Amino acid sequence: MFESEQLVTFIIASVLLLVIPGPAVFFVIAKSIDQGRTAGVVSVLGIQIGTLAHLIAAAFGISTILVTSVMAFNVIKYAGAAYLIYMGIKSLITKTVTPDINMKFKKQKLSRVFLQGAIVNILNPKTALFFFAFLPQFITPGTTSSTWQIFTLGLIFIGLSILSDSIYALLAGSTKGYLHRNPVRLKFQKYISGCLYILLGVATLVAEPGKRIK
Repeated sequence: MFESEQLVTFIIASVLLLVIPGPAVFFVIAKSIDQGRTAGVVSVLGIQIGTLAHLIAAAFGISTILVTSVMAFNVIKYAGAAYLIYMGIKSLITKTVTPDINMKFKKQKLSRVFLQGAIVNILNPKTALFFFAFLPQFITPGTTSSTWQIFTLGLIFIGLSILSDSIYALLAGSTKGYLHRNPVRLKFQKYISGCLYILLGVATLVAEPGKRIK
């Protein structure tokens, strides 16, 4: 289906894209700082489920709707931005509890963290545009089905994304214990997480359709 040289080129191109942090990475970092490493990794998996939804849409041509319809693109974009800004405001207005050595901090259910990651990426139409523009460059015409080729390349990209984003989650999540042991650091952590969500929402609103979003 793919020549080895072509596949290697695709993997190298994907890695080069993934090492540059995008909004998805900053979402993972914010969630990891707030909820810890496990939640960070779970948010990565949720984001990649959202990516998979966009991949399926791209493979079967559904993404063409977003490419050709400004209205459809904007509806999804504004919904995604509003959701991110809502999470940021909610984080900022949540009362900071004075830390105690014997106190267990309230954690979000991992299922909720997973769902948040999926929603954030599903409501990011630029993910669909990225696949629509990037994957076809590595298709070999006249061999197997182009749909199958796009899907295969997309799965490889998702696998690389999970590895890359999980590293950020583990590194950022390691700061949670340090931040939660001090009231000043705890408040600082809350504002950092909240501001990151809001900035991501604003970035989603103002970014041009052609900009990379992974």
